[in-house]
Amino acid sequence: MNSSDGPALAPTPARADPHNPTGRSFLGQPGPLANLFSVELWERFSFYGMQGILAIYMYFSATQGGLGIDETVALGIVGAYGGSVYLFSILGALVSDRLLGPEKTLFGSAVMIMLGHIALAVLPGVPGLITGLLLVGVGSGGLKSTAATLVGSLYSRDDPRRDAGFSIYYMGINIGGLLGPLITGFAQQLWGFHLGFALAAVGMAVGLIQYALTRKGLPESVHTVPDPLPRSQYPLWAGIAVATVALVLVLVLTGALNAGNLATVVAGLAVVGALVIFALLLTSKKLDADEHSRVLAFIPLFIGTAAFFALFQQQFTVITLYSDTRLDREIFGWEMPISWVQSFNPFFIIALAPVLAALWTKLGPRQPSTPRKFGVGIILMGTAFLLFLPMASVVKVPVMWIAMIMLVATVGELWLSPVGLSLATKLAPRAYPVMMMALYNLSVALGTSLSGSLATFYSAENEVAYFGALGAVTIGIGLIMLLIAKPVGTAMRGVR
Repeated sequence: MNSSDGPALAPTPARADPHNPTGRSFLGQPGPLANLFSVELWERFSFYGMQGILAIYMYFSATQGGLGIDETVALGIVGAYGGSVYLFSILGALVSDRLLGPEKTLFGSAVMIMLGHIALAVLPGVPGLITGLLLVGVGSGGLKSTAATLVGSLYSRDDPRRDAGFSIYYMGINIGGLLGPLITGFAQQLWGFHLGFALAAVGMAVGLIQYALTRKGLPESVHTVPDPLPRSQYPLWAGIAVATVALVLVLVLTGALNAGNLATVVAGLAVVGALVIFALLLTSKKLDADEHSRVLAFIPLFIGTAAFFALFQQQFTVITLYSDTRLDREIFGWEMPISWVQSFNPFFIIALAPVLAALWTKLGPRQPSTPRKFGVGIILMGTAFLLFLPMASVVKVPVMWIAMIMLVATVGELWLSPVGLSLATKLAPRAYPVMMMALYNLSVALGTSLSGSLATFYSAENEVAYFGALGAVTIGIGLIMLLIAKPVGTAMRGVR
């Protein structure tokens, strides 16, 4: 431009994307996904590393470094603990929505998780078990109710990359899930349980440091409190919290709440919690007609998710005991650690998640609707349980057979779980962005606690009845989901 053309105009700066303020990209996704991918990887490393050796820590004898708890009771506790993690997501959702916002809630929850692993590592006996599981349970509940919300904040509601982004995030979860049981299980077998728990604490510390250095790059929306609690209500909620703790103590001291019925109690609390949240959402005047319909559409998906995880989470209860007592784990004279069986699932996810993510991206609007994906995933999970039947009469089951079962279960998981996470953020009413994620987590809480309750009916003598009945019922639920997929999809009001 020459001087006769008038003064040059400064170029208008491009408006920053509110979902990706850094402007960076990660595997074709918003840049902050890399930060959340990494912190969740380390959190899952610590969580699954600890959970991989938790059941055997409880039922192994004292001479083996364990606590000597009855096997059936130990499996029930594992199921109850796993369910309580998701149950505590209600608390996390309330704190996030009304007190701190998603980002601060996630950070504080991660600190609690690290302290819980430290307690398991350094405090001996049952006191260390109780302290550690409470800290990890509450912390994981807070993290679960906010982490996926942070991922969802990176996308607009109609961004076609959304499901693929959640699949990548889900792969990060499972890299941690793969490495955790391998490393802590190996350490436990060589040097004892407490070193295994200590390695889980180290993994969580690494995740915390990484997150602290990168948390400022997240969208502004996750740093705000969506629905602040009025200060005038603080005394009321503090009183409710104190009364709740007092009630739990009374139930424990009177024996009404004990290790034997803990899984059933957690399942009941998950049902009550879900009913309360559904009622809150469906009666709220802050929802418009479309949001009201979407909440209703989530009800059958809630039930389907619970049915899926009632079987899937038995990898930490029945399948752990199965691996200890029924599996031939000897490889060239060396016995594979029991917890390594739990690494089959994340290994298959790492291998297959990119394939599914690429498939959904390629199909775009032609991909199956979410209710149909749920139906297929549930049917595959039921089929995995039926695959136990041919081995019922085999004395030592080959490791590769359980690997095949976990492959089928994993394919089912990839059709349901990452899609369910994405769906919960898409169906969430604007006034309650974390409550829908809490509902999804409650469905997993119900299924996980049921995995502990159901484990009390398992024995090597009734394998055919146990695996056959659960597999057949679950396949039936999946078929019903396929039959109602169209009306459920319609009720989702434009959300696929």
